[in-house]
Amino acid sequence: MLRTSRFSWRLAALIALALSSAAVAQEATAPQYPNYPSETPATFKQSSEGFDYERREVMIPMRDGVKLHTVILVPKGAHHAGILLTRTPYDADELTTHGHTGNLGATLNGYDNAPDVIVQDGYIRVVQDIRGKYGSEGDYVMNRPLHGPQNPTPIDESTDTYDTIDYLVKNIPESNGRVGTIGISYDGFEPLMSLVNPHPALKVAVPMNPMVDGWMGDDWFHNGAFRAQNLPYILEQTASRKNEIKFSSSVHDEYDLYLRAGATGEMARRYGLEQVGFWQKLVAHPAYDSFWSDQAVDKVLAGQPLKVPTMLVHSLWDQEDIYGAIAVYKAIKPKDTGNDKVFLVMGPWHHGQEIENASSLGAVQFGSDTGLYFRQKILRPFLAHYLKDDAPANPVAPVTAYETGSNVWRTFRQWPVATQARALYLGGDGKLGFARPSGEAYQEYVSDPAKPVPFRARPIQPVGYDPGQTWSEWLVDDQREASGRPDVVSWTSDVLTQPLVIRGQPVVHLRASTTGTDSDWVVKLIDVYPDMEPMDAAMGGYQLMIAGDILRGRYREGFTVAKPIKAGAPLDYSFELPTTDHVFLPGHRLMVQVQSSWFPLYDRNPQTYVDNIFFAKPGDYKKATQRIFGDSHVDLPVTSN
Repeated sequence: MLRTSRFSWRLAALIALALSSAAVAQEATAPQYPNYPSETPATFKQSSEGFDYERREVMIPMRDGVKLHTVILVPKGAHHAGILLTRTPYDADELTTHGHTGNLGATLNGYDNAPDVIVQDGYIRVVQDIRGKYGSEGDYVMNRPLHGPQNPTPIDESTDTYDTIDYLVKNIPESNGRVGTIGISYDGFEPLMSLVNPHPALKVAVPMNPMVDGWMGDDWFHNGAFRAQNLPYILEQTASRKNEIKFSSSVHDEYDLYLRAGATGEMARRYGLEQVGFWQKLVAHPAYDSFWSDQAVDKVLAGQPLKVPTMLVHSLWDQEDIYGAIAVYKAIKPKDTGNDKVFLVMGPWHHGQEIENASSLGAVQFGSDTGLYFRQKILRPFLAHYLKDDAPANPVAPVTAYETGSNVWRTFRQWPVATQARALYLGGDGKLGFARPSGEAYQEYVSDPAKPVPFRARPIQPVGYDPGQTWSEWLVDDQREASGRPDVVSWTSDVLTQPLVIRGQPVVHLRASTTGTDSDWVVKLIDVYPDMEPMDAAMGGYQLMIAGDILRGRYREGFTVAKPIKAGAPLDYSFELPTTDHVFLPGHRLMVQVQSSWFPLYDRNPQTYVDNIFFAKPGDYKKATQRIFGDSHVDLPVTSN
């Protein structure tokens, strides 16, 4: 045993020596290069030579230690300048580099900025990635609720805004310590959050087209009907920190894409959305339970003291968040006893068009750039009053509204103005008028979930703002596309001989029956143009929707609990349409259309009651015969002035 061990040891030593010699020989023959370092520096500090602004990027610590990525653009020579803050889930770097240039206006020219106002009045522009998105640390929660029943942590968008403002006023020596929050859509939700326990340096807030209540009438549902075409947004916004996961499709017409999938839950499954926390919450809360009402921003702000002057900006044809601004105005305006804290602006725009050229929307021409008017005549003096040291007088009226039809701006002390509710009846003979019809006449149609009514002319484009996409225009599409279908019924008035002015929210009162046990009701109020328009031939006979919305019938008795519909029974359905400020001109006619699908913008109602429509089975989708009885009507908010 001893000899064998010694032999093994000697053999191992010889092998190791051989291997070592081979390695030395290989090293000696390997090519040797001189020191040739990379030409890319470990860090690069960009020169701002010739720039009219200085760019600073900082990570601002929040009270829990999480740091938020923040871009600060300071105009060269700024002194005692106000700060305009936008907090965003859409990439602060992208929002502050629309143009790779040393000109501040050019680099801000795009979403979500009003570059002319910012540059002209010398504001310090600050854009911050919210918690959990892009360059910021922490966890992302869609429209993170305030601390409370839906958020057990002490951290929310209100506290993050407070901590951000506190840092900015202490660390930007060029500022005068006055801060305004501003933003559109999700970025408009953030200024509303800044109003909760606001920082003393917050002097003004401008929420534009804000997300307020995702169930009642903004992004996720409208009166219980789910906005199915928002699935791509939900995926891209929540599946990754930097929106790197995209919703891909090989189907050109989204009508076909969604119809082939069947129920919306199946569509979501095909794209892996069951992995996303927000989607799980959506399907778990199809009714208006406490999950939604606890975080409805209008309800939250109704319970807060009114401390910060606020301008709510609303688009009359907002195809995404047409509910929010008006809901907040109604919630907080009663607190404004001096009529000097809550302001409302309504323009003839799509979602966010107020920061763009707004001379037209789709085929509708306004004759002037209404977006420019808003920025220069309303937004600019309003911000200057609160953010500049010399505090010029505020010339802005409590309410500034664009009157469509006549195409003029008007000012008011409050909204809505004095109106008279006039019932516009849907007669059984297809006639629309203010005289109540007699008898039990009705209009009837068959609604087939296998052939849902498209919400616009096919092929249906995806939701988006890329060049060539017309998503932003669908609310002003010509409704003749729908009025020619057998599953859409229309009522038309006589030709008007006098102007008819409506200001406020029309209210729908349908008396209707269905042979199904669930049903959707879509109601559209339409301005029908004369057959010939000499000054604008394209508008001849145009059917322009002034207001329209959808009600999921299972919520007829209340939004918190779904109930089956009694088949064949005439029942009452009531709901509000979006706010209007419109003149039906002489020579025009009024029209009301009713249908039972608006696809694929909204998911299909199977017309058979199921507990959760997200998971309806193919056999649940059935035809139904719908009847609209002649005493159905729309209450119009008519004004004489």
